Amino acid sequence: MQILTVSQAVAYLRELLESDLVLGDVWVAGEVSGPRTQPSGHTYFAIKDGGAQLRGVLFRSAQVRQRRSVDYLAQGAQVILHGRLTVYEARGELQIVVDFVQPEGVGLSHAQFERLRTQLAEEGLFEAARKRSLPRFPERVGVVTSPAGAVFHDICNVLRRRWPVAEVVLAPTPVQGPEAVPGVLAAIEALNALGEIDVIIVARGGGAAEELWAFNDEAVARAVFGSLVPVVSAVGHETDFTICDYVADLRAPTPSAAAELVAPDLLQIAAELDGAARLALRLADDALVGLRSTVGGVLARAGQAVVDPDRLRQGLKERERRTLLAVERLERERSERLRHSRVQLAALDPQATLNRGYAVVHKGGEVVSSIGAVSQGDNLTIKVADGGFAASVAASGRRRRAARAVARRNGGSDSGERGVQSTLFP
Repeated sequence: MQILTVSQAVAYLRELLESDLVLGDVWVAGEVSGPRTQPSGHTYFAIKDGGAQLRGVLFRSAQVRQRRSVDYLAQGAQVILHGRLTVYEARGELQIVVDFVQPEGVGLSHAQFERLRTQLAEEGLFEAARKRSLPRFPERVGVVTSPAGAVFHDICNVLRRRWPVAEVVLAPTPVQGPEAVPGVLAAIEALNALGEIDVIIVARGGGAAEELWAFNDEAVARAVFGSLVPVVSAVGHETDFTICDYVADLRAPTPSAAAELVAPDLLQIAAELDGAARLALRLADDALVGLRSTVGGVLARAGQAVVDPDRLRQGLKERERRTLLAVERLERERSERLRHSRVQLAALDPQATLNRGYAVVHKGGEVVSSIGAVSQGDNLTIKVADGGFAASVAASGRRRRAARAVARRNGGSDSGERGVQSTLFP
């Protein structure tokens, strides 16, 4: 026989309790006794009836999820608790770890409803920001409901009247009883799998709360939340609320109202299109009138801008006459300037100078312009009007001046001394 320590025995008992599916998700009704809230925020109490009592704890995290939970745990209050049974090993005490509290008078079903609603709201399944808008002109409308009731026929009648171009796809399912939850789940999954559904209506007619209970199931709520297309919930009458209503993208008070919400009114759309067409025609007429006025103004200004051809021709002839006169004047001025330039060039022509009896002396290809540029015996070229001839220097400038001085004294000339040789004079 195995001998266990106290810790082992209590731990084994705790594992047995926490592994039990029933005790891990249990509802307990009774009277609250000795509630006390610690500085940590956890509340400890006992719940009892005429034959037994059970220790309980409501941790601070659970109080945050359900804001009035501590208020319900007043001394002597009759409540319904939800939680899991376990063992507090330090004292070996059986206790229930509570996550939800409701006054006993509301009933178990309402308590279960409120607990699930609180849980899903905390997870964000009801957030308005995640809800999708419905398509304005749906082509295929999926319907999750029973084919036997009047709900589906009511939806089809409304869609046929308002928006006959839409195709209605029925995903049949029981809407109450034990087959309702798996049927609704399968129907939503099937419509999403088609891939061509624009919006889904989850519908059921009115009934008692118990008959609508399948639409308060957590699995149905998560299926609606996970739908790939927008979902409209139309379960029961206007005063009936289910978890499905909170999760859906839009809630309708009745199935017929859901059909009106998902489909536009064909007559209204036709009226809007007719009004838009009339407005477009009126705007087009107004634009046409404006264009006609603009064109008329342009034509009037164009008519005013048209020039008389005869007057234009006369003006062109006058401009031609003035142009010819200006050209003739410029030609005369050009000729006069040319003649004057020729006269100036003629006056500067070296040949003209030679024709007047002058000569040009070259030494080695360079023009001689000074006596100092030549010496006795230099060979020169003398260019005159009709040609040139060679010469040489007979005497330097100083000797020539001395010879002229002697000749003047003697009353004679020194030209005989040069013969055919050239003598330069200053």
